[in-house]
Amino acid sequence: MKGIVFTEFLQLVEEKFGYDMVDKLLLIAKPENEGAYTAVGTYDHTELIQLVVTLSKEIDAEVSDLVKLFGGYLFKKFSAAYSDLIFSNVDNSFDFLENVDGYIHGEVRKLYPGAELPVFEYNRPDDQTLEVLYKSSRPFADLCEGLMGACISHFGEDIEVEREDLSHDGTSAKFTLVRQPANCLNS
Repeated sequence: MKGIVFTEFLQLVEEKFGYDMVDKLLLIAKPENEGAYTAVGTYDHTELIQLVVTLSKEIDAEVSDLVKLFGGYLFKKFSAAYSDLIFSNVDNSFDFLENVDGYIHGEVRKLYPGAELPVFEYNRPDDQTLEVLYKSSRPFADLCEGLMGACISHFGEDIEVEREDLSHDGTSAKFTLVRQPANCLNS
């Protein structure tokens, strides 16, 4: 897993819980490289899981909630840093999400050669529904859900997300996104 994910996670922890918590996490979790992550380095994803589990215990929060929070954080950071790249030719959540596997992941591979990314499959049964199948060698369906939630917020849309886990370990899930009808008040 690329180091940018680790550096951003530690940045999130510092912003939300303070620098002392970052130090405490690294001291307790004891990652192999002692937390000296570089954005372009490659690290074992289990170290990130170990950091999240440790944070979960320290602040008494659910691991899945923390991973979703991190997904939302990543979306905001990446959308600010790469706005021109990731938002070109899209003006809604469905179009954006359908661009992730092809266009956006293609650009990520240019920036981070060797990046191992999840795979997405898409189906639009109608104009109001998008089905996204997430497959990964890593258990980060919660991260994907957090990214989707932040994407929906970014575009200011009212979309309900239903998740069906297709694996016991978070490596595969089906997300069904349904645009909600606009609430209109008649005078």
